Amino acid sequence: MRNIKFFDTTLRDGEQSAGVNLNLQEKLEIARQLERLRVDIIEAGFPASSKGDFEAVKQIAETVRTCSVTGLSRSVRSDIDAAWEALKGGAEPRLHLFIATSPIHMVHKLRMTPEQVIEAAVEAVKYAKRFFPIVQWSAEDACRSELPFLAKIVAEVIKAGASVINIPDTVGYITPKEYGEIFLYLQNNVPNIENVSLSAHCHDDLGMAVVNSLSAIEHGATQVECTINGIGERAGNAALEEIAVALHIRKDYYQVETRLNLQEIKRTSNLVSKLTGVVVPPNKAVVGKNAFAHESGIHQDGVLKEKTTYEIISPELVGVPSNSMVLGKHSGRHALRNRVEELGYTLSDEEINQLFVRFKELADKKKDITDDDLIALIFEEKFDHFKDFYQLSSIQVQYGTNQIPTAVVVLKDGKGNEIQEAATGAGSVEALYNTLERCFQTEVTLLDYRIESVGGGRDALAQVFVKVRVHDIETSGRGTAQDVLEASAKAYINAMNRVFMIEAMRAENEKVATS
Repeated sequence: MRNIKFFDTTLRDGEQSAGVNLNLQEKLEIARQLERLRVDIIEAGFPASSKGDFEAVKQIAETVRTCSVTGLSRSVRSDIDAAWEALKGGAEPRLHLFIATSPIHMVHKLRMTPEQVIEAAVEAVKYAKRFFPIVQWSAEDACRSELPFLAKIVAEVIKAGASVINIPDTVGYITPKEYGEIFLYLQNNVPNIENVSLSAHCHDDLGMAVVNSLSAIEHGATQVECTINGIGERAGNAALEEIAVALHIRKDYYQVETRLNLQEIKRTSNLVSKLTGVVVPPNKAVVGKNAFAHESGIHQDGVLKEKTTYEIISPELVGVPSNSMVLGKHSGRHALRNRVEELGYTLSDEEINQLFVRFKELADKKKDITDDDLIALIFEEKFDHFKDFYQLSSIQVQYGTNQIPTAVVVLKDGKGNEIQEAATGAGSVEALYNTLERCFQTEVTLLDYRIESVGGGRDALAQVFVKVRVHDIETSGRGTAQDVLEASAKAYINAMNRVFMIEAMRAENEKVATS
């Protein structure tokens, strides 16, 4: 059987989703989980795009040892130099070079002739090969390119030293039949094509990213590029979990193998969803909350008699637990640490101690602490790295059907100074957010507000996700608490702290640029 490599671009293409801004710690945690999932290649970012991206790619390359780590680069020497500095400490450094090849991109974006595009691509690959043992070359907007020109440029970059040729459906335009035919055309018209691996990269604008990727595999591709939960620009990318499970369940048809640990799929999906704030739809294939739910009486009867009557994927295959470990107020630090490790999270002694305090506080209010509760607490402790910005001290909200909702908020800044404000609104959350806007003394546009429970029951934790825009910065935030309003305040503050962090990084970059 052929082996299919999985190239995960959650941390590069996936992070380009509107409102998603991952910090360094969050990126590292996702990278470690992708390593547990055993993807073959992690695209960690675009090193030349910003100082923050450069540092994230560098640290991920130095941390991950069982996957190849790559970074994106335009076909210019400065990008390639930045990528090498970031990636040279990796176990198997590789570069992902790209240049557009469609007439519409060459004319309107690059303003280059086809001959100039070929020259730039060849020069970039030759230069990159001085440093990188593996160079992947991508024809941006390949699916709207003229096939004879695509074959010509592919042949030239292979001569220059490219090891992998990627054919991206950059705008999600192609159909499965047409996409497969491109791969066949290249195999029949590029004389040195046997010297490289062919890769597929599909976007989901027409809802065909996964089926297009599978078509590419059927027609000779040995690498597929995708993201966890299918996140990405516009309608997103091909969903890794859907491609992986399709290849496993229909191995009889596709006749391929992968090295993925499928039991890590659900955990990876949950991690990415929580850190990005992009909620997985309940009916999402493989990882949605309802993916293994049966409501129809006929279906339920069949599953009880024989699971395979209506279940082609077992929950256990993708790591959906059949039961959840329950901890309580009598559980000790050792039991907590063991469960945290079993859930796949690595916490320092200090983080465990802080988590234990929060765990005990919750256990005094809530009889049973489930895995979902514990994960929510872990996220609050492990990924809230904004101690130098603003923290919630207290909130008080007055509400009644015959009263004007009023909120009073006390915040502490990084220096320990208290800020207190009050405001009204049409409802409790609006009053709370009007008050917080006053605290921050800046105009904030709330783009999205979502609330969900962690588990079930009256004492369930509330988890709130918000998306905000401040000036030209769009970002998200999350907060968890037993009280809905407290969770709402934490989510808003978390989003604003991200805004202030981005502004601080911009100011630092401008300072470096002018010095």
